[in-house]
Amino acid sequence: MTSTTEFKSSTGSQVNGDVDYDVLIVGSGLSGIAAAYHLHDQLPSTRLTILESRPRMGGTWDLFRYPGVRSDSDMYTLGFSFRPWQGDKAIAEGQNILDYVKDTAREFGIDQKIQFGHKVLGADWDSSTARWSVRVERTVDGHAEQVRYSCSFLYMCSGYYDYENGHAPHWPGIDQFAGKIVHPQHWPADLAYADKRVVVIGSGATAVTLVPTMAATAKHVTMLQRSPTYIFALPSRDAIADKLRAWLPSKIAHRLIRTKNVLLSMYLYNYARRKPEAAKNAILKMAAKQLGPDFDVGKHLTPRYKPWDQRLCIVPNGDLFKAIRADKASIATDEIDSFTSTGLRLRSGELLDADIIVTATGLKLKLLGGATITVDGKPINLGDTVSYKGMMSSGVPNLASTFGYTNASWTLKAELVAKYVARLLHHMQVNGFDTCVPTLDSQDAGTQPAVDLTSGYIQRSAALLPRQGLHKPWIYHQNYAFDLAAFRFGKLEDGAMRFERRKVAKPAGNDAAYVAEEQTPAKARASL
Repeated sequence: MTSTTEFKSSTGSQVNGDVDYDVLIVGSGLSGIAAAYHLHDQLPSTRLTILESRPRMGGTWDLFRYPGVRSDSDMYTLGFSFRPWQGDKAIAEGQNILDYVKDTAREFGIDQKIQFGHKVLGADWDSSTARWSVRVERTVDGHAEQVRYSCSFLYMCSGYYDYENGHAPHWPGIDQFAGKIVHPQHWPADLAYADKRVVVIGSGATAVTLVPTMAATAKHVTMLQRSPTYIFALPSRDAIADKLRAWLPSKIAHRLIRTKNVLLSMYLYNYARRKPEAAKNAILKMAAKQLGPDFDVGKHLTPRYKPWDQRLCIVPNGDLFKAIRADKASIATDEIDSFTSTGLRLRSGELLDADIIVTATGLKLKLLGGATITVDGKPINLGDTVSYKGMMSSGVPNLASTFGYTNASWTLKAELVAKYVARLLHHMQVNGFDTCVPTLDSQDAGTQPAVDLTSGYIQRSAALLPRQGLHKPWIYHQNYAFDLAAFRFGKLEDGAMRFERRKVAKPAGNDAAYVAEEQTPAKARASL
């Protein structure tokens, strides 16, 4: 594919070339690469860099290395709109996704804009200068030092969970276990599980991925769940996509496949929310058909909640069901009473023997990569703010953050936000604005949770998340079509987004220069 957007050295003036930028992007996963591409595509003179705390790009797809790690969204929508996914599988393995992210960054020169080993600790907004001062811990050759960067606009693409630690409950007797305990977020590269008895604690996307993969060589794998999750089998390949790619040019095929998958996922989600009992029965019927009459679907696969109160788990080609039918895997629905030296004792009194126990117990939310922020010296708690279009926070100037969909591919929202940020910055440049800040009026009173999932990782950290309002633009849509219309065609000056020009101190005896500096449109400037 011939690249149409490549990064080149900026000739724009800057205070200090190695620390001062128009835009600082934090994070080099799917969101960060999308942000860099669209900003440069629409605003090629923008001086930007990407700060990445880890030594490698890829985000989630570089961090997680457990067996079988893969997407739970199809790659035609999880992949970038500007670089079609060319892999054979619609549900792809983690290494293939990581390679795709790296190849995309390399093709468009984005990899040259990444500064690795740069962890953002905090950021302080100063209205008098209309700039962020960003505190960064920079690690070079194992030596850490603190430095400061500055920027006009701060763009957080650092994900929504803690990269350092996952959620790990402390169970009674855990120190007695003589075997190996592993969390998927910190998977040992040398872990040998062939011919071993394995218990995977959990029933989410990680657990249903691990169980069939480990079962291929383990002696037996048991998925121990406190309560069931909806599990839905899909083909790993998209037959319609394969035909379209064989018949049509790559770009046209990609657009059609992407549109088809977006519309299909929206339809299935809305159907499940409108007719939860019908959706529930359909999911359970398909599972029962694959598992056979002897499997207790009512006990092990029937959740207490409605479909999409929590995310559905996808199993490509029904691999989990196949492992259960082959007696290589099983599901135990019970609670842990305590660990023993040889495994687990359940509340029912049953003992589960294990050589390895995997605690696939979920994520810990951490917004902004754990960075603290202040606005004119006042600390900001995002949990006290209201989300503007699911991308900015009330009262916080010149800062956007990517938080993807819970019912569709993350990248769909990431690209909408990236294009909107570029549009927003262009509007500020043309009109000479230095500051944009979402502002709540008195009529905007009333809020609700931003994410309506009942999943444990959301409920445990609900106080950390910005809330959403009761009407637009403060509603966090979980609907790509609604967001596409709002982000692409909605007014930038919508009454909620306030634009300001920086007030410049009046120099003695030079009124003309003062007026010119405060009112000259930014389109006459070389940079943002």
